[in-house]
Formats: sequence, C-alpha cells, structure tokens
Amino acid sequence: MIRMTLAEVTRAVGGTLHLSATDHEESPVEGVVDTDSREMGPGSVFVAKPGDVTDGHLFVGAAAEAGAALAIVERVVDAPISQIVVADAVAALARLAQEVVARVRASGQLQVVGITGSNGKTTTKNLLARILQDEGPTVAPRASFNNEVGAPVTMLRVAADTRFLVSELGASRPGRIAELAALITPDIGAVLMVGLAHAGGFGGVDATQKAKTELVQAVRPGGVAVLNADDPRVAAMAAVAAERGVAVRWFGRGPDADVRAEDVEVTASGTVCTIVVGGDRFPLRLRVLGEHHVMNALAAVTIAGVLGVSTADAVARLETVEIAERWRMQPLGSDRVRIINDAYNASPDSMSAALRTVAQITAPGQRKVAVLGAMSELGEQAGEEHDRVGLQAVRLRYERIVVIGSAARRLYLAAISEGSWDGEAVFFETADEAFDYLTGELRDGDRVLVKSSNSAGLRFLGDRLGESFS
Repeated sequence: MIRMTLAEVTRAVGGTLHLSATDHEESPVEGVVDTDSREMGPGSVFVAKPGDVTDGHLFVGAAAEAGAALAIVERVVDAPISQIVVADAVAALARLAQEVVARVRASGQLQVVGITGSNGKTTTKNLLARILQDEGPTVAPRASFNNEVGAPVTMLRVAADTRFLVSELGASRPGRIAELAALITPDIGAVLMVGLAHAGGFGGVDATQKAKTELVQAVRPGGVAVLNADDPRVAAMAAVAAERGVAVRWFGRGPDADVRAEDVEVTASGTVCTIVVGGDRFPLRLRVLGEHHVMNALAAVTIAGVLGVSTADAVARLETVEIAERWRMQPLGSDRVRIINDAYNASPDSMSAALRTVAQITAPGQRKVAVLGAMSELGEQAGEEHDRVGLQAVRLRYERIVVIGSAARRLYLAAISEGSWDGEAVFFETADEAFDYLTGELRDGDRVLVKSSNSAGLRFLGDRLGESFS
C-alpha cells in the first residue's frame, strides 16, 4: 500500500482510531494490507475479518508481533497495536482500496483493467499480466483473488509507480461485480463469456449475463469495453457500452473480430494458431494446453493493444507462458503417464473444453482416462449438466471414466446409460479409493484428465497422481 498516516486511513474507512501507546495520528503505515496475519510485516495493515470457521480478531496479536502497524477491527482487541474500529471490516477494506487506487491514479500514470466472465478470468489475467510486466510495474491478483476480499487486497498492492492494475472480478451474487468495479472505475472492462458457471446462485444464465454486464456499466466514459464477438450474450453488451460513451474492441474466432485467431491446431505441447489484426498475421505457439485458451489469449492481446502494446510484442511474451495457473490444465506425471490436473474449478463449459482437449492430444494407441468430480453452484440445472458431461465423455470414447463423490454420481449413471457398462465407468465415494484404483489401473501411454470444481478437492488427487507417475 502507498504511504498513509493513521489519520488518513481512519478517514478513508470511516472508523474510530484507538492509538497504541507509541503511536500518534500522523504515524505512517506503508506495507501489505491483508486479512491473513501470516502475510504481515513491518508497517502492514491487518484486517480482522470475521469468518465462518475462525475470527480474524483472534490473530490481531500475531499480526502485531509480525510487525503490523495497524489493525482494522470490528471491536477493540487487547493487543499492542493501533486499531481502527469499523462496523464492517470487509467494507472498510473496500473503502481503503478505493481511496488508494484513486490517489495513485490522480498522481501518476496508472491504467486499470477489469476482467470478468463465467470462465477464463484467471488465465486471461495471467496472460495479460505477463504481457504488461515488460511495459512497466504491474499489479495483478495472485491465484483467483476475485471476490469481495481478494479483489481489494490486490488493489491495495498498487504503489506510486504502478503503471497497470489488472483486477479479476468474480461474482457470488447479482450486484457484486458492480460493487467491486466501482472501487476502481476501470479504463478497460473485458467480458470473456457468459456461461453456466455459478448459474445456480444467479437464477439462470440470463441473470448471469446481467451480472457480467455490470462491468461494462462501470467502465469510465471514454474507456474501452473488450468483448467476445463469438458469444451473443457478451456481444449484446455493446449497446450498453455505446450508451455510456465507451468504445468497443472485439476478439474472437469469427471474421468480424478486431483481433481473431485462425488455423488453430491443438497439440500435446500446447496450441498453435495465427493471430490476425487488421491485415497483419502473427504466428502464436501457446504452451498452455487447450484450444479454449486461444480465446483467453485473444482477449489478453486485445486488451494489451488498447494499452499501446504491439501485437508482435504481446504474442512473443505469450509464448513464454508455460501454464495458466497451478491446477489449470497443468501437465504432471511424465511422457509415460501424463496427468492433466484441471481441478481448480469446473463449469459445464470448462468441463467440455477439457474433455475435448485431452481427446485431441491423445495419440492412437494411447488411452484417454477422465477422472471427474462434481460441478458446483449449478442449481436446478446440476442434474442435466452432469448428464451432459457423462454423455460427452462416452461419445469422445474415453476408455476409462472415473467418477468421484456422491454429488457427481449422476455423471456416472449417465455414462453407464450411454454404454459404458463393461467396466469403462467406475464410481468411488472418496478420492483415496479412486487413487488406489488408478495407481493399479493406469498404464504406459495413458492421458489422464482430472477435473472438478474446487469444492470436490480433486486437485490434490491430481497432484498425488502426478507424483506417482513422474
């Protein structure tokens, strides 16, 4: 965080300051702002967030011992540290982030990008950050820091010399993206796609579309909306952009996109395509596995172009990226048995894309193995969508379909009903049971996809399998 005094922070968050014995109102804070006491160091600010499992107020003392200069709390704690008491610690975190971004923007050259979409946010964020880091100091989220805590924590990492802030904006409910985007008023807002991810929490895909549109509505007048030309629900957001005086840049696979991909070829070592911008063509060898990541690369190149980065430079930098993120189409194991660990998250769209990718990179004579868990937050559509995944796995001729967890049992039953009744599809309640089966079943040449929502925990099973066959 930029340097601020205790008094300035107090005004920013609208709280009441309780000074420690050694501080005064003009004492400075300048360091990490986080809800995790383990992240604290000299000058840091600890935000004591109440939680379902534990309460941040229990760790104020530990934060002070680690060198934190200030705690933002909802009640005064007996600890040797200055404290600002607020009604809502998470809301105070957001207000502080808004203040810090506004100050840096007013005094420097900071440009702000917001990214949302049902799938692809984290990959696109990482690809864009890789492009921008060679242009100047860039702040982007760690992992998937895109909620009401993670997004402000990322925003608060900006410094006086930060040139680019890339914010990944997720939504747990309608209105959440609007709230997060209002903290930064993006210069560029990118919407990647509207799909069924989290549809259960929104009441359907139409409500999801409305939620994603909140980012376009938040872009500052004179800014740019970067939109997926291939997704009709995203393309419809151009009308909202026009109403706000926001320009539109299109990316996609179709001929009308400003930045498009042609000659896409999926290989076991990545994806090859040609990026076309105007009349110019740029070969791209993307090492991130999966044809679906071409769209994420197109979005990153488009955003970078709006920020003044040449397509040639953007493409060259993308070619240095080896994986999108841990647990996202992450190759593990060895050439003998290749594990593709994509179990950080799952939606019907990303599940389908992952199944297609592994099918495409499996050579004749090799077996395709799908290790699948539940897709969460689909609401009343959960049963039908799990059925679809089971059917797709069979139709793609996966030789083994291993389904784990009671929440995914319908996927298993769908695979059996489609024709996998001779041992091709198996079901286990736990990942440990599946691990025992797989370590005895997998053989040379197998290509194994591990895919589920984060809540199913199969990413750790993917790691174990990777270690076993490395």
